[in-house]
Amino acid sequence: MQYNRSIILRDGRLCRLRNGVAADSEAVLASFLLTRRQTDFLLTYPDEISFTVEQEAQFLQGKADCPDEVLLVAEVDGAIAGTAGVDAVGRRDKVRHRATFGISLDEAYWRLGIGSALTAACIGCARQAGYAQLELEVVEDNARAIALYKKAGFVECGRNPLGLRPRTGGYQALVFMRLEL
Repeated sequence: MQYNRSIILRDGRLCRLRNGVAADSEAVLASFLLTRRQTDFLLTYPDEISFTVEQEAQFLQGKADCPDEVLLVAEVDGAIAGTAGVDAVGRRDKVRHRATFGISLDEAYWRLGIGSALTAACIGCARQAGYAQLELEVVEDNARAIALYKKAGFVECGRNPLGLRPRTGGYQALVFMRLEL
């Protein structure tokens, strides 16, 4: 699935939303690691990531070539500001109408409109791919993300009070959200 669109950010800069490709592997992997250092709201810690640049290149190229999944990058001034993607829940008949959505954005680019633009782009890609439902999980304490998802039309459909267990102790509740396409 191919995607390429430019937007003007709230600060006046140009941001290009496009498929991540093999040539982006080093920058995408660096962004992935950076965003995991910046917040405790994501699924993994940086030290849990074992992808090599070559593996990331293969992953990105696979997504770029896939007809119903996508990994988008937000590029600002030649730098990767963040990524977002749509992945099939499964290929079997009973679940192939469902896809998952995920996003991460370098905090240096928060509040510029990139998160909203990436979310809208992924919703459009999921519709284009023929999915009937787009799903996500978000940490209950991540109020800004929940507000973004609600604004995009996602609705809460459940909670897992023991969803994540941070290294700092305790648990983080996960909110399950879905969007009918």
